[in-house]
Amino acid sequence: MKTWFGLKWTVILLAATLVAFESCKEQKTTTTDELVMNIEKPTDKKAVLPKKPLSEDFKKYWYAGEAEITSYKLEQARYGELRGGTAVMIYVTEPFLPEVQVKADGNNASNVQVLKLNATKNYLTGIYPYSIMSSTFYPVYDNQHAIKTSLSIQEWCGHVYAQLNNREQFEFTSHSYFEGEADQSTAFDKAHLENEIWNKIRINPADLPIGKIEIVPSLEFFRVRHTPVQAMPATATLETKDGISSYSIDYGAASRKLTINFTADFPYAVESWTDEFKSGYGSKAKVLVSKGTKMKMLKTPYWGQNSNSFVHLRDSLNL
Repeated sequence: MKTWFGLKWTVILLAATLVAFESCKEQKTTTTDELVMNIEKPTDKKAVLPKKPLSEDFKKYWYAGEAEITSYKLEQARYGELRGGTAVMIYVTEPFLPEVQVKADGNNASNVQVLKLNATKNYLTGIYPYSIMSSTFYPVYDNQHAIKTSLSIQEWCGHVYAQLNNREQFEFTSHSYFEGEADQSTAFDKAHLENEIWNKIRINPADLPIGKIEIVPSLEFFRVRHTPVQAMPATATLETKDGISSYSIDYGAASRKLTINFTADFPYAVESWTDEFKSGYGSKAKVLVSKGTKMKMLKTPYWGQNSNSFVHLRDSLNL
């Protein structure tokens, strides 16, 4: 009996100690630095922020039933050399289904209006061609991260596909022909997305993230380097001179700097960009600067212009 009572009191004392310990943990003092970190770090899983109002200029330009198609002269670093080619950016607004995260075919109360960017790059690496396309769907109300962004790369060795979905966390999946990368999936906390920056510029450049930030580089960045997708520390700046604004993301330790140049006034058209990073492997590795320089722009409902009679429109884009 004595043993039983002794054990009983031991259990009671242990429980009391645990309660006191938990109470002490709950009363831990939060420093000012920790409060700032909690505010600034973009990993909040709460509901989306209130919608920001759309200007009349925005509605008139983007809700006119047309897409904006812009062609660029491309100089792309790959395998330690610069390659000539072309890039095209197609911006268009459309309704999006937030749950299944695809374009909506009809009116639905849950539809989210997005500004979609389909961006393509085409260039040669010696005898064989590279074709790259990314798609990013960003809410026009600028009140949450891109709902979805995807990437596909085709070249003669094979092709890869990657997709990031914005749900409770960022959910990432990819499929590749490379050994060790065949089928992958992961989830991680939310941060700024380099892919969505190009959309944010066209909607509200005043709301671009500035200063020390955590940002997920473009899906293309990870695919061509065969490294895991993750947020990285960077420093972002925004400057304006002679009617052109320049937004730069300096990844510091990752030895990469991206600068996007766009008109300072609406519609904030992307005029050019530079992407400085180390390209190549072994003795061929060197720091090179990829460039995109605007050639032509066309506003047109391209989805209805798929007959041979419209091929001449490609001349309007220098394609």
